[in-house]
Amino acid sequence: MGTEDKSVPRLLTGNEAVALAAIEAGARFFAGYPITPSSEIAETLSRELPKVGGVFIQMEDEIAAMSAIIGASLAGARTLTATSGPGFSLKQEAIGYACETEVPCVVVNVMRGGPSTGMPTLPAQGDVMQAKWGTHGDHPAIVLCPERIDDAWELTIRAFNIAEKFRTPVILLLDEIVGHLTEKLVLPLKKQPKLFDLPQNVSKEGYLPYRFDGEYPPPLIPVGQGVPYHVTGLLHDETGFPTNDPDLAERNARWLVDKVENHKDELADVELDEVDGCDILVFAYGGCARSARGAVRMAREKGLKVGLFKPRTLWPFPEKELQEAAKTAKRVVVAEMNLGQMAHEVEWALGRSIPVELHSKLGGEPILPTEILATIEGRD
Repeated sequence: MGTEDKSVPRLLTGNEAVALAAIEAGARFFAGYPITPSSEIAETLSRELPKVGGVFIQMEDEIAAMSAIIGASLAGARTLTATSGPGFSLKQEAIGYACETEVPCVVVNVMRGGPSTGMPTLPAQGDVMQAKWGTHGDHPAIVLCPERIDDAWELTIRAFNIAEKFRTPVILLLDEIVGHLTEKLVLPLKKQPKLFDLPQNVSKEGYLPYRFDGEYPPPLIPVGQGVPYHVTGLLHDETGFPTNDPDLAERNARWLVDKVENHKDELADVELDEVDGCDILVFAYGGCARSARGAVRMAREKGLKVGLFKPRTLWPFPEKELQEAAKTAKRVVVAEMNLGQMAHEVEWALGRSIPVELHSKLGGEPILPTEILATIEGRD
């Protein structure tokens, strides 16, 4: 990895692309527990991280894995973990802890069927709402979702950039289709993201690790570097010590959410295809966007004015961008492998002013382009 020519085209799966892009983004610590269909991320990092001086560790369970990357991040490493389905459920309490303590890290969830053990080797998109609301309390949620291998590479790097800049866990949400498909990757990408570098000369005098104002959180000085501060999952003051003061507690809670909500325009990331003047807008993400793209192409060949809206950032939801794309649409078709988790969000964003039709599939098979086309044409 360290000496090979990155400009040489490579065939990679989505999981492999995530693992290698994480190293490119500066990740040097991975803790995880094997679980299908994400295991190739751990397998790849177990080989590649030691080559760049990084650390790979298999933990006893998913809770321990999430806790380990929080600790490594506090010590100054860029960190990630990867899981699926039941493992993502187990991580939720520690994800909430990372939100409250404002610890940057990346959590990859390669979705599979559920609930419970579900369908371990087959695709689904049932974790969309869990990625936003999985842990209790009001908290920020930033969730990125790739469709292709170049997406997986780019969004992995972007996830690390966002995690560092906003000091929060970022969820990278793949589905089994994207995790296991193989495509050619040529670097650098046309939209090769630049790495976010933290300021190097952070003043230690009067340092407040949990300042509740400003444009972005202050850079996190790693523990053990001469600035003592307290880290707690309790609501706290700007020094990190717990507080029962209602005003401070509310400032803390609101800051966690506002630091993300105030930058929705910066975080929004969508791809549009033929949306100008469209009569029908198809909304799809992840593996379903691949089929939706084909369905839109077939529909336009039949003379229908159909466009595609593909969010690469699912949360915060790109409400303004969707409203603009749907301004001429008479119908919106949402294709997803669940019972309508994003379809409800689309309805709310559009104020129920435009009919929203759900095309869902739960049996572990991908939605086909012809099936989406049937819904577009009203034959479903």
